[in-house]
Amino acid sequence: MSGPVHHSDDHAHAGASHGDVKSYLIGFVWAVVLTVIPFALAMTGFFPAGVTAGIAALCAAVQIVVHLVYFLHMDRTAGQRGNVLVFLSTVLIIGIVIVGTLWVMHNMNANMMH
Repeated sequence: MSGPVHHSDDHAHAGASHGDVKSYLIGFVWAVVLTVIPFALAMTGFFPAGVTAGIAALCAAVQIVVHLVYFLHMDRTAGQRGNVLVFLSTVLIIGIVIVGTLWVMHNMNANMMH
């Protein structure tokens, strides 16, 4: 009485589509560019600190999308819909926790100073 036999190739074809070398290279190049831009701006002092921080935050947000699309292969296909929904739910929960924490800390600071 033995159980079902699983071959190593079964899991590769059952999961989501995997990227090819071209998509990984495109993602890598975008990740490098989006890392070098804020680093170069911070090192040169070309913009004021606030503008540099804003550009760095924008590059970080774009880099998150690049990683999700090119490395984690999250897209609009039906097979990835569940993963995208789980990711968006996670982002929503983390956002609620961060905003709620900042709100509570602000209110505590305001009420303790009176």
